[in-house]
Order: sequence, then C-alpha cells, then structure tokens
Amino acid sequence: MSRFFLIVALSAFLGGASPAWAGDWPEFLGPKGTAHSADEVPTRWSETENLKWKVDLPGRGSSSPIVVGDRVIVTCWLGDDAPTSRQVACFNKNTGERLWSVDFPIDYTEDPYRGYIMEHGYASNTPVSDGESVFVFLGKGGVHALGMDGTRKWSVDVGKESSNRQWGSAASLILYQGSVIVNASEESKAIWALDKATGETLWRADAGMLELTYGTPRVVTLADGRSELVVSVPSEMWGLDPANGKLSWYAQTPMTGNVCPSPIVAGDVVYSFGGYRSSGCIAVRAGGKDDVTQSHVLWTNRSSSYVATPLLHEGRFYWINDQGIAYCTSAQDGEVVYRARVGKLEGGRPVYASPIFVGKHIYVVTRYSGTIVYPPGDSFEPIATNVFANDDSIFNATPAVSDGHLYLRSDRALYCIGF
Repeated sequence: MSRFFLIVALSAFLGGASPAWAGDWPEFLGPKGTAHSADEVPTRWSETENLKWKVDLPGRGSSSPIVVGDRVIVTCWLGDDAPTSRQVACFNKNTGERLWSVDFPIDYTEDPYRGYIMEHGYASNTPVSDGESVFVFLGKGGVHALGMDGTRKWSVDVGKESSNRQWGSAASLILYQGSVIVNASEESKAIWALDKATGETLWRADAGMLELTYGTPRVVTLADGRSELVVSVPSEMWGLDPANGKLSWYAQTPMTGNVCPSPIVAGDVVYSFGGYRSSGCIAVRAGGKDDVTQSHVLWTNRSSSYVATPLLHEGRFYWINDQGIAYCTSAQDGEVVYRARVGKLEGGRPVYASPIFVGKHIYVVTRYSGTIVYPPGDSFEPIATNVFANDDSIFNATPAVSDGHLYLRSDRALYCIGF
C-alpha cells in the first residue's frame, strides 16, 4: 500500500472517532459522515436477546435516527397513501421515554404516492444537530430549526418543485461553520446555505444539472486549511466554495443516471458511486480549479451502487446493493475484491440502508430480512442475521450508534440494542 493511500485510509478511519463528538451520532452516517464507531455493540439480537427497549413510532420513515446527548431524534410521516403531516419525535436514549414531538402539517401538494415514493415515503432526510439545535429537512415542507426541547426557532421554504421522475426528497442536511447546507435538488434545483441561528439565506447555488441528485453533500478540508463542499450530480462531481456557493472545480464522471449515494471523503480525496442506469464509481483529488477531469481524477471504474452509500474501511469499500449483492472494492483503483450474492432476501430492492462499521464488524440493514453482520475481509462471510420477528414493516434506515448501543428504526418502531 502506498504511503499516500495509507494516509488517506487512516484519515477516513480516524475521522469517525473525533473526541469532539463524544458519544453523539449527530448526522447521517454519524460524525463527519464516516459511518464508523469504535463502540462495541451486540452482533446478535432479537425480541428476547440484547433488546434494551422498543417504542412504537407515530408514522413511517426512511430517515435515520440521530443521537445527541441523552436524546434520540427521528422524523416520520403520518397518513396512509396521502401524507397528512410530518413529525419530529424525540426519545430518551436510555429508556425510550418520549420527551417531545413536533408536527408539521402538509397543506401543500406532495408528489403522488407511487413509484419510488412507495419505497421510501415522505420522511427520508436525516436531521443534523450541533448539540444546541436540531435541524430537519422535510422536502417540500421546508427546513426547520428546533431547540433541544422541541421549541421552534425558525422555518424556511426551499422550494416545492418536483424532479421529472417525482421520486421525492432524499438528501440530508449537514452543518458547516455557522451554516446549514441543504441539497434541495428535488425542491428547487438548488443548494442552499442557511444561517443556522436565523435561517437567513447566506447563498443559493442554482443549477439544472442538480436534478436527480439525491446524495448528501460533504465538506473536504484541504492541506492549506481551505474547505470545499463536494456534491456528485449526474455525469459530474463538483467542488463548491462553502462560503459563497461558487463553483471551484468540476470533473466528468461515469454516473450519468440519477445519483443516490453520498460522496465519501478521505483526506483530500473524494469518492462517488451511483448512477442508474449507467452506474460507476470515481476517485477525485479535491483542490483543483475549473475542469479537473484530466488533472485530478485518480481513477474511474464500473461498479454497482444505486441507493446505499458504501462504507470505506481500511482501503476498501463495502456495501450490499439493492439487488441483494454484497460488494467489496479497492479504494486504490475501484477494482472488485469480491462480489457475492447474499442469499434469499425478501421483497423487491431488498436493501436501502447504508452500511456502518461498529467495533470490528459491518452492519447492513435489509428491508425485510433483518440486519446482516459480517467482518471486513477478502470474502463475504456473515456471522449473524438479526430479525425482529414481530415487526414485518419496512426497515429502510441506517442505524445510529452511541455509548455501546445501536439505534434501529423501522416503519413501525424504534429499537435500542445493547448488552
């Protein structure tokens, strides 16, 4: 392994264990979006084993829970085929006691409950928190800031448009310094930066090419201390200045279809997967100017990842795609290490959740067939598949981890798993 590549891999791994975040899991894929936790959690569970508590949820959702201090926060949508409202609900992370909830009625026209919306619903965006406020993105319902006690601070409408596919909103929020970054590609074909204290628009970057961009943007910190906001759109990857939204660089990519997975950052290298029907993956060194396709693209390759954001661990990517195939590829060149069919998984598109690495194992939630646990390595060798037999609803969300506990949500319930 080259010295450069070793530094990149270690940076990705250590980034998930920053002491500044303590035991919190404050955003999609955890601290800094690395999907790593040094905690040890059970590899096996059921209704009678290693289940600390379970609470019923008021509605469905594909958004992941976040954990801030002693609170677990999750979003849901209420209603049958036509949503009537969205709700943000907060629970005590130790007991499951419901602390508060805030409803956001839907008094506007939503995308119809058909196609991919039947797969993920109307609550797909994971909240983010700085420990003082919770910021939630509700698609056409806007962006909202809540206090840790559920009090409303501000609300901002970021558009009510629909893409040409009408698949609904998916991207999650991130924080950058004093701003909340919003990928409102579905709602307004724009990326917004909102003042996290007031909701005031700091900048807005509009681009037609944002259509069908469903991933969560990420921030890259360069060696000279500058930051770049990276986003993967159909056929290109972009680096923006997070202070003003202006485009710094772009690179052509093989992902010409919709792009669902979020970019993955390791040091100054950005990886992107996705694109249906033309799928692929790419590695780009950040920090360039204008068209960097020839100068900063490290490699491109063909690989399958339509929905989940792959896990980067020790120089390899791991994920199970929405066709039920487990992949491991090299981060050095994108070449496949292994490709293995998981086995019989129930339902169409059996996996929506992204993998996370906890302790020594990879955890992947399937929609109907439980959570698969397996070690990283040269072959796919699962050690457990954990099913809650009494919950036949959909499990679409990536889990959260905090203080030795795994928090898992379905369309029906929120679970706390621990020793």
